[in-house]
Amino acid sequence: MPIQICLLGSIPKGDETRKNWVDWKIKYKEVLGAISGVSFVDGDAWREESKPELTFGHDVYQIKQSDIIIVNAENKLGAGTAQEMVIAKYLKKPVISVLPKNSHHRRSDVVFDGETIKDWIHPFILAFSDAIVENISESLDWVSKFANHPTKVKGIEVIDDAIGLFEKYLEQK
Repeated sequence: MPIQICLLGSIPKGDETRKNWVDWKIKYKEVLGAISGVSFVDGDAWREESKPELTFGHDVYQIKQSDIIIVNAENKLGAGTAQEMVIAKYLKKPVISVLPKNSHHRRSDVVFDGETIKDWIHPFILAFSDAIVENISESLDWVSKFANHPTKVKGIEVIDDAIGLFEKYLEQK
């Protein structure tokens, strides 16, 4: 079954920054290419940065046209990638976040207010992800299973659900 994957993550802003940039998407495409029938959309392939409304429309259109969204969260996420995760949930698209332990948005044995959290994951990334893996290879099984038997994924209701959970917490205090 053909499946289209949208790769989201940091890309350099400007020609000068791009000169020494190593494109992380190449590795992701190589690994995911092991799955039969996979194709990719890549927001970096189309550039009209002088027209921000078109750039936004293009990127959102790519999310809409994709079957699965994979987010490279190996490093600190930017505003665009974070917003694209929310948009993916609005469009009811599955999101897999590649988030290694002991990276910017995931910490091992971190202490908050005297309490040790063994595997802390940034709450917003956790809320907007259907799966979190430590490296792109770990996503292969999830993608293959979803391609053959799509399951229900989180939608934008994660926001209302979180508000409701917090309101119940306040009532108990």
